[in-house]
Amino acid sequence: MSGRTDSDIDTGADPAIAEAEEPANASDDADDTDGADGACGADGADDADSAYDVDVDGADDADGISEARRARWTAAGTGALLTLAGLAAALLRLTGSAAALVPAAYALGAAVCALAAFLGFHGRTRRALWLLIAGTMIMAFGDQSD
Repeated sequence: MSGRTDSDIDTGADPAIAEAEEPANASDDADDTDGADGACGADGADDADSAYDVDVDGADDADGISEARRARWTAAGTGALLTLAGLAAALLRLTGSAAALVPAAYALGAAVCALAAFLGFHGRTRRALWLLIAGTMIMAFGDQSD
């Protein structure tokens, strides 16, 4: 229900309605590049807003870069640490009286974690984290076999 009567639709375009539907910005100021306060540039954009957008975008980019760098170093460092732990456990179990499956599981888990550290260092953090989980699970399987 638009609120119009049937007679308004049949009469065609009413000049009063056409003026009411005209946007407020469509006046003679549309081609004025200075605007009312003189803050518009040559392209009609507000300089204060565009400067604010640049600062916000720059801050987001810097935060995104630092978060990516932090994730990359976390994945690489965790992968290296788990690789060393897996190799140490494999060497300790190799010298003991454990079955051959136990040191092999630790060594395989350490190899998977080393691959995760490599991928994490090169920026593939999602794959690296999944490989860290898989490598830790392989080492846990070797621990359960002991």
